[in-house]
Amino acid sequence: MRTVNLKSDMPLVREALQRLERELELARKEQVRLLKLIHGYGSSGTGGEIRLAVQNRLLEMLQKGLIRGCIFGENWSKSDDTAWKLLQSHSEIKEDRDLGRGNRGITIVIL
Repeated sequence: MRTVNLKSDMPLVREALQRLERELELARKEQVRLLKLIHGYGSSGTGGEIRLAVQNRLLEMLQKGLIRGCIFGENWSKSDDTAWKLLQSHSEIKEDRDLGRGNRGITIVIL
């Protein structure tokens, strides 16, 4: 699983979304099947514009069939059905440090 930090230099929302598009395109070209996006959850811990925009864009992409799935950080645990199926098919990600931590600042993308 490749990790991509969308918020490393505190970009504007539109810049973070452009970065997301570029990283997804690059991952497809390199046949990467899983991305872990770090988008943060806002400095106040209540939402964050980048987080919401990235999650909304991913849901749009899922509906259009551009990605196979996404698991928001708060659901990234063995008790989530989608996450559990992914963990069963990719045993190497069972050691991910965010698994089961409810980290709302990340999202897993299945390409």
